[in-house]
Amino acid sequence: MFSDIEIAQNVVPREIGEIAKDLGIDGNYLEFYGKFKAKIDDKIGVELENKKSGKLILVTAVNPTPAGEGKTTTTIGLGQAMKKIKKSSVITLREPSLGPVFGVKGGATGGGYSQVLPMEDINLHFTGDMHAITSANNLMCAAVDNHIHQGNSLNIDTRQILVKRCLDINDRELRNIVVGLGGKAHGVPREDGFIITVATEVMAILCLSADILDLKRRLGDILVAYDFEGKPVYAKDLKVNGAMAALLKDAIKPNLVQTLEGTPVIMHGGPFANIAHGCNSVKATELGLKLADYCITEAGFGSDLGAEKFLDIKCRVSGIEPSVIVLVATVRALKYNGGCQVDKLCQEGMDYLEKGICNLKVHIENLRKYGVPVIVSINKFYKDREEEIRYIIDYCKKIKAECVISDVFSKGGDGAIDLAHKVCEACKEKSNFSFIYPLDISIKEKISILSREIYRAGDVFYSKEALEDIKKIESLKRDNLPICVAKTQYSISDDPTKLGAPSGYTFKVNKVSISNGAGFIVVYAGNILTMPGLPKIPAANKIDIDKESKISGLF
Repeated sequence: MFSDIEIAQNVVPREIGEIAKDLGIDGNYLEFYGKFKAKIDDKIGVELENKKSGKLILVTAVNPTPAGEGKTTTTIGLGQAMKKIKKSSVITLREPSLGPVFGVKGGATGGGYSQVLPMEDINLHFTGDMHAITSANNLMCAAVDNHIHQGNSLNIDTRQILVKRCLDINDRELRNIVVGLGGKAHGVPREDGFIITVATEVMAILCLSADILDLKRRLGDILVAYDFEGKPVYAKDLKVNGAMAALLKDAIKPNLVQTLEGTPVIMHGGPFANIAHGCNSVKATELGLKLADYCITEAGFGSDLGAEKFLDIKCRVSGIEPSVIVLVATVRALKYNGGCQVDKLCQEGMDYLEKGICNLKVHIENLRKYGVPVIVSINKFYKDREEEIRYIIDYCKKIKAECVISDVFSKGGDGAIDLAHKVCEACKEKSNFSFIYPLDISIKEKISILSREIYRAGDVFYSKEALEDIKKIESLKRDNLPICVAKTQYSISDDPTKLGAPSGYTFKVNKVSISNGAGFIVVYAGNILTMPGLPKIPAANKIDIDKESKISGLF
């Protein structure tokens, strides 16, 4: 069988102007990045303002194995299937981070015969959005340290600087560093550290901003530090948010690309779901809803992370809501949740599947609490056994959950025809969408609701630092914001070893911070890292390029 990159390189994509025509986008609204990539100008919003919005389909998943369960692949395959059944559709996705590309998980353009093109460009530099976000964030950090060096008229307390520099590469050595060494001319020495670009508040802000002025305002509202009296210092106090917005003037525009089968894809933004809110930009999704009858989008990792944040943060900010939720499940993920070792997931093990199926049940139950129809999509792998697939189907019937098999990796859009029909039927059902918690309650009450209703905890423990953090946020009178939980993706709990459907445990909150510009409160649970490290054998070791500039080993 061909590798992902070989499959992608054997397809001749259509020129991006033709893809735009399929969506009714005039060429005047395109900013071309070669033949197969383009940015969509903001001015198109005026033309589409009064057009009726289409149906939104959210794709999420059960708790994954380290390799992922094909959620993006399913999203792409479903979009391709919609085209095959003659439905007007568009896919909206996040942009890949170079962290996973060179680390463990690989790229974020799907797999097999359900991929987005140009695969190599998207997984590497694409249109430069990640670089622009990195630059804007690091400009802000440089402005903080320069202000202190130049006399510190804002009385910034160097022990209470909240923002960190970033890099879109996994690099554990940069988690904790000391800056400003070398003498008086080189700055003020202090402890610092880097986070990965996709974990920055700048990334979150880009994905939640309505337009360039909203972006500039939100950037100005970033809480960068406290002064010696404990008062907040914002990016706008440093008069740097205008320059940051200028660096992002192109990055705020959504990117248009295509699938292997020529289905339009709007790909924009890329916050991690286990650290940030894990959804593509509001602008991209809203644009997709205006351009097609069906907009298929995804949210990162399991539904306890990406989908929860999509529903409780993104939908709340934008006013959009899904008509149906597709929950991706795999035999191997359910075996993994039943305790099966990663290297044995493809072997027989009905006992592990029977033990781990509870993870599927808890995700179905959680999503139903939002009042939206849920369809389980079994993403089929070629080593899955018929009895294993049948067991999941029978289990879904038992708990009255709609279930369908998809085989998009091997068959592309043809492998999701049944899923596409099910989704279209479900979109006709009445949806009673509601949030899992209201905003006008305390921070602790919101965390308590999430820990009980989504993470199935019996109690919540707060560290001393977390309690102090909450008091600071309350003193800023910003406790009315939604919650963004940073936790492991491998369990519904805060502990990656608690697989399946743990309940009654104590959910541990270690730290709480405010992303004031983005407009949410970040709750750090368990041992979560905002700067990942590379594995023993990184994916980067397999990536190469030949004299013809043909890339290999990328997946």
